Amino acid sequence: MEKFKKRTYRSWSEFINDIKFLFKNRKTIKGINNGKLINKTFQERLMLAVTGVNNCRYCTYYHSRLALESGISSDELGEILEGTVDKVPEKEQFALLYAQHWADQAGSPDQDFKAELINTYGEHKAELIETAIKTINFGNLTGNTLDYLLFIITFGILGNP
Repeated sequence: MEKFKKRTYRSWSEFINDIKFLFKNRKTIKGINNGKLINKTFQERLMLAVTGVNNCRYCTYYHSRLALESGISSDELGEILEGTVDKVPEKEQFALLYAQHWADQAGSPDQDFKAELINTYGEHKAELIETAIKTINFGNLTGNTLDYLLFIITFGILGNP
């Protein structure tokens, strides 16, 4: 059986900590999701940037659809999922690079990179960006963990496209 290649939750405590974060920040997350705190297209770009790193097929499908509905072109969408940001508005590029780095480092970004995020967007907006990143990362890891269970119980036939 081939090896499962996607990022998943490594422990129950990691999953529980993410649940606690989501519960504690539910008002902020609601504000992000309804477009009141972060522009909807910017939010979808952040979602795609993290999903591109984590490779969650469920989130890729769902957020690609939302991105297209919010006005993001299919070329830009594909670019973000592939890890480049050349077609993204310049004012959002650093945030997307940070989101990719954050996901790639499993939520432990380089502190200089994080300081630059705060310097670029201000403390409040940087906090909103990180909250959006943590929210989609939870969805990605949950979807991939479910795929891993599917992969295990079907002896590698399902769950790892």
